[in-house]
Amino acid sequence: MGPLRDDFAALVAAGEQTDLARCALAIARIAYPDLDPSPSLQRLDALAAAARPRLSPAASPEAASAALTGFLFGDCGFHGDQEEYYDPRNSYLNDVLERRTGIPISLSVVLIEVGRRLGLRLEGVGFPGHFLVRLAGRRGALLLDPFFGGRPIEKRELLARYRAFRGADVAALPPHALDPAGPHAILTRMLRNLLRVLLDRKEHERALTTADLLLVLVPDSPEEVRVRGLLYEHLECSGAALDDFRRYLALLPDAPDAEQMRERIAYLARTATTIH
Repeated sequence: MGPLRDDFAALVAAGEQTDLARCALAIARIAYPDLDPSPSLQRLDALAAAARPRLSPAASPEAASAALTGFLFGDCGFHGDQEEYYDPRNSYLNDVLERRTGIPISLSVVLIEVGRRLGLRLEGVGFPGHFLVRLAGRRGALLLDPFFGGRPIEKRELLARYRAFRGADVAALPPHALDPAGPHAILTRMLRNLLRVLLDRKEHERALTTADLLLVLVPDSPEEVRVRGLLYEHLECSGAALDDFRRYLALLPDAPDAEQMRERIAYLARTATTIH
């Protein structure tokens, strides 16, 4: 876990200049520890090279994005996985590029990264429940849905999706629903998605690695500290679990489970014999 965490931390240290594709491929090392990022980066380069002749230099951003999404999601067959949505491979960029299948955020990374190579100003949008991509067009912002072929999404549909996700009859979208997501926000959401999947599948060692990478990005997040502690405990790493449980209470002393956590700490402190 150590070398991967160190490599990931070095990559994200670039802040807003973080190389999104390289970081996404570092995340894929959770499942493929010896993964060489070069072939996947070359695939992104090749996709951009193949798409370039379809984009006229004089085309509007809207026309250029339509040509690109038509190429990626039409000709190349990239698509959302509606049958095995929670397959972890949908979160690993190397698999997404090979299988041409993914979930909203991983397909968004493909679109953003190929677009960047073509000079298109595409950015992620952390819409609740379903990640989107925004294009700065001549007639204003255009929102695209890579999970469904990169098609444009109108405001009425966005509001309907928000209502379905929140279960509330809100009159309008809150401003934060369409906030842009920079590289760190995208990677954080990718890791949180993957962590939920791995926890559900009881892949505890990979879940632990995922939580550890997540805490590089959000080191003071009580929930992630708590989850990592629980994973350490499950894997019988009592010393590391103790450290995380104590930090969790330091970050959130009035946590709903504070009393149970104090009991857990006392028990582990009595029984722990090895620090991991």
